[in-house]
Amino acid sequence: MPTTLPATSLQLRSLVKSSGELELSLLQVPVPPPGEDEVTVRVEAAPLNPSDLGLLLGAGDPATARSSGSGEALVTTLTVPPGLMRAMTGRLDQSMPVGNEGAGEVIAAGSSPAAQALLGKTVALLGGATYSQHRTVRVADVLPLPPGATAADGASCFVNPLTALAMVETMRLEGHKALVHTAAASNLGQMLNKVCIADGVALVNIVRSPAQAKILSDIGARYVVDSSSPGFMGDLVAALAETGATIAFDAIGGGKLGGQILSAMEQAAVQTATTYSRYGSTVFKQLYIYGGLDTGPTELTRSFGFSWSVAGFLLTPFMMKIGYEAGTKLRARVAAELKTTFASHYTAEIGLAEALQPAVIAAYNRKSTGEKYLINPNKGLT
Repeated sequence: MPTTLPATSLQLRSLVKSSGELELSLLQVPVPPPGEDEVTVRVEAAPLNPSDLGLLLGAGDPATARSSGSGEALVTTLTVPPGLMRAMTGRLDQSMPVGNEGAGEVIAAGSSPAAQALLGKTVALLGGATYSQHRTVRVADVLPLPPGATAADGASCFVNPLTALAMVETMRLEGHKALVHTAAASNLGQMLNKVCIADGVALVNIVRSPAQAKILSDIGARYVVDSSSPGFMGDLVAALAETGATIAFDAIGGGKLGGQILSAMEQAAVQTATTYSRYGSTVFKQLYIYGGLDTGPTELTRSFGFSWSVAGFLLTPFMMKIGYEAGTKLRARVAAELKTTFASHYTAEIGLAEALQPAVIAAYNRKSTGEKYLINPNKGLT
């Protein structure tokens, strides 16, 4: 049932100081009453995605984490290596809220019919600052969850599900017929496989171990190649030749893998070429980098001709590009398949103070396959 709107709310903040330290703390912040087309949500679940860690921990070194105080007064400090301070220039000495998405109960609503219709409902929300006990957002930034769905069910229903759908839609919009995905055994990767299987789209999955390969094979993935295998490049070329995949989405970012994918695409393309050209095949090859699991330089060894492109990929610009109507259709699919295609699984549920403990930071910062943490901002708090 709807409850009284509190005056303040506990919120996790990340601050990079000019002195070279990153400070994590919990602050009491005002809870603004909802405007006409807004609602206030009591946040009960918010995932720790890699994109959240980029803001939460910044360039701070988790190995240097040290804490003082306890409970709501806990403060954790990480050292930022001097060579990485330049990358933090844009956020120096600014206390920043964290959390891209989450879910919870609407406890207050504005006067518009759309806002009033959400009062008391469990919704997913997007818009930042979700590592907070309460969050006031626009009606347009929430998604009512289907009957029986919990906040934990809906906590991750924006970033990963919509990114998986955006990858497939980008493939179609740009005229490709199959795609490649790296770090493919992740929660997002498993969702992408389910989408592609349902939609009849060929997907080449690149994983980093036999255990990850088994995860995907067990859910029906047909093309899985292991980058740790001695025969990786041959296996990749064979999968690309069979599927005709010419667009890839890379979560790794740094290292040689992106260049290897482009090279393998070129090798697959020249298998069917009827004439030789010193400029390479005319088949266009697209590599999108959307993550940074490897923060080192992206290494490209030019062995893939001249018909190629490397670019960044983010969900928000894609959603703006396709427009409101198309975006609404994607969100409706997520809601309809929330407990099947787009189900997320979590290693542990932690409270706000727990998220600041050095041992817990080390655990969720590993970004290991099969490990995903969920913050409940109201766990253990009133």
